[in-house]
Amino acid sequence: QVQLVESGGGLVQTGGSLRLSCAASDRTFSSYNMGWFRQAPGKEREFVTGINYSGGMTYYADSVKGRFTISRDNAKNTAYLQMNSLKPEDTAVYYCNLIWSIGRPDPLSSWGQGTQVTVSS
Repeated sequence: QVQLVESGGGLVQTGGSLRLSCAASDRTFSSYNMGWFRQAPGKEREFVTGINYSGGMTYYADSVKGRFTISRDNAKNTAYLQMNSLKPEDTAVYYCNLIWSIGRPDPLSSWGQGTQVTVSS
């Protein structure tokens, strides 16, 4: 099973930026569609954005469209989430996972520890 490790979270002010990384344990990463999810306190985990295995197709939830950008570098077995114009409502633990497809983001691997993003107002 592919292991995934998220990093790059932190505390930023409203309007700031962060870049999250998701490092995969092996090269089969390049065969999988990838997604970023987040879970805010007291809320269910939600799908935020996805990218297909080649990087040619992406999906964004309305709440982050125009502010977040997902990308991947298959040579480095790593996916990224560039987050700009951050808002307090973006505060959550962010997770990455392999997904069935960007239209059906069922997670395929176990969840990692996630990375905390906190946006202060």
